[in-house]
Amino acid sequence: MRLGSDQPAAEAAAGKMLIVTDPPRHGAIKRIINSTYTPRTVARLRDTMREVVTEALDLAYDQDVCDFTDVAARLPVAVICDMLGVPKSDWDLMLRLTATAFGNDPHTSVEQMREAYTDIFLYYDDLAKQRRRSPGNDVTSALVNGQIDGAPLTDEEVFLNCTGLLSGGNETTRHGTVGGLLALIDNPDSWRALQVDRSYVPSAVQEILRYASPVLHVRRTAVRDTEIGGHAISSGDQLAVWLPAVNRDPKAFVDPETFDITRSPNRHFSFGHGPHFCLGGPLAVTEMEVFFEELVRRTDHAELAGQPQRLTSNLVWGFESMPVRLVPR
Repeated sequence: MRLGSDQPAAEAAAGKMLIVTDPPRHGAIKRIINSTYTPRTVARLRDTMREVVTEALDLAYDQDVCDFTDVAARLPVAVICDMLGVPKSDWDLMLRLTATAFGNDPHTSVEQMREAYTDIFLYYDDLAKQRRRSPGNDVTSALVNGQIDGAPLTDEEVFLNCTGLLSGGNETTRHGTVGGLLALIDNPDSWRALQVDRSYVPSAVQEILRYASPVLHVRRTAVRDTEIGGHAISSGDQLAVWLPAVNRDPKAFVDPETFDITRSPNRHFSFGHGPHFCLGGPLAVTEMEVFFEELVRRTDHAELAGQPQRLTSNLVWGFESMPVRLVPR
């Protein structure tokens, strides 16, 4: 599903890991995961979000200059860990392991990344064993006790989907949040409008997702001959959709290069489209809404304290670092 991926590894995960599995099994795995998303879970997650954002901002205010990538990282890891059933005492551990496994530090070696991935798999091996003995209302419990066509999921399927949720729920939301603050710093009128009226936050978050487009591309393989925009596509051809280009298409958006927190309609494609529409999209939106509600409520202004450093990646339009100064109200 991305350029440069390890094809044998992708083929090995196909049919097991949600993101590289097509219907009908795709839908079956998704239903198991979604079975835990109850009103009680939603309420608990909102409480978790508010608590984590408050703690993250308090730490940022105590520093003259903070790296906002670190501030933004805390919320998505906490939320996905909560959903997976990881106890709060291990959230910082998961934050460190995911930062290493996903190569957030450009100085991280391939060996260090592999070791971190191994530690994550071993952690979920232990957690899965616990949930088989004592199930809870979490995704890990649902996966280890779920069945498809009368057969339980294998350990490999459980580990792959836990890790997929951890990576998908962490990276895009974090970089979208950082990109959102950068857009607001570059557009101070929008910052002031949000401070005056926080009812703009939901539409602002949708515009951040369009304007900052944290995922750069998705790759798909054609399953039949077709034609797109006058170009012949043959079965088996691989195609990449570049999401920032889609999200700034002048045929679909008025003044697409303008950051407009009141934009409506805003039919962006940052979460993809069709059966593989991002499973965690609605959750990511809620996280970002909570984050920016608290940020504009508690912060007088934010300013860059250095040049933002972008990731070297053709997959994630993200940041290695973004030094900022957050001045509390």
